[in-house]
Amino acid sequence: MLPGCAMAKGKKGKRRRKNVFSILNALEALIYGEILMRGSTGSGILGFFTGEGDLGIGPGETIGGITTYSQPVGAGEISLADLMSNPSLALSTISQMFRSNLLSMSLAAFTTSITFRIGRRMLRRPLASVNKNLVKPVLGAGIRL
Repeated sequence: MLPGCAMAKGKKGKRRRKNVFSILNALEALIYGEILMRGSTGSGILGFFTGEGDLGIGPGETIGGITTYSQPVGAGEISLADLMSNPSLALSTISQMFRSNLLSMSLAAFTTSITFRIGRRMLRRPLASVNKNLVKPVLGAGIRL
């Protein structure tokens, strides 16, 4: 090596983490999804996909013998069938329900986050024992509790 010439610094290899599926992380994500779906569509995840399509415009006011059709019917629970059959009414109902339930959804999400964080800390040793002695031998190294 010549004097005064600095040698190029070698790149450090990236730390690789094993791809592990966590059952508790999946459960937490499912709860967050359920909170969002119940707040925005009025039904849970399962109810959104399996619900009946009953959204439409029903009779509103009767003025002088003339009935105006302006009130949404079946807007309590929006399903995928509702979204496919009447997308504009379904999306406006979802956005209205989302705005009206935003505070309760954020409070539920915050509570869920705190609960899972505290629960993981309090149950660290029992969860490690279950992972080591039960989950890993039965389900393999790619899945943990």
